[in-house]
Amino acid sequence: MNLGHVKTRVPAPDPAPQASVARRAARLLVRGPARLKSPAARWMVNVLALAGAVALVWSSVIHLQLWSEGYRTISVIGPLFLIQGIVGVSLALALVAFRWAVLLTAGAVLLAGTAIGLLLSASIGLFGYQESLAVPSAQSSLTVEFAGTAVLAAAVVIVLAARLRPRRA
Repeated sequence: MNLGHVKTRVPAPDPAPQASVARRAARLLVRGPARLKSPAARWMVNVLALAGAVALVWSSVIHLQLWSEGYRTISVIGPLFLIQGIVGVSLALALVAFRWAVLLTAGAVLLAGTAIGLLLSASIGLFGYQESLAVPSAQSSLTVEFAGTAVLAAAVVIVLAARLRPRRA
């Protein structure tokens, strides 16, 4: 038996790297155009965010109008139209106010998901409901939603890829 052996204690892992990863992720999600170094990049993100907010409101108005014209009586689809309308307008307001990367991404995902839902409904049916792309609201909805998705995705790419201004102390 080795009595002179000193027990070595394995140090506990440092929680600081986990906290810094969470902190970095949070900073990335709330990154907006105000911290971008290039004035052109800041301007472009602001314009794209505004255009994306307009697309969100436009898509929401289409869905709320369709909901009020009779879609509310369709099981599952009716409530989803109402939810899309409310969430779209709310997200557009938040997007105009903050222009954070997470809001830009959420807007793009909402618009893309709405367009995909319409395409699924028109092709194979969705929740027991079959839609037609021949109606004018379907065509305008798809145009607005895909354009809005592209605009907001471009804004996200600019916000995440652009150089940042140094933080003020």
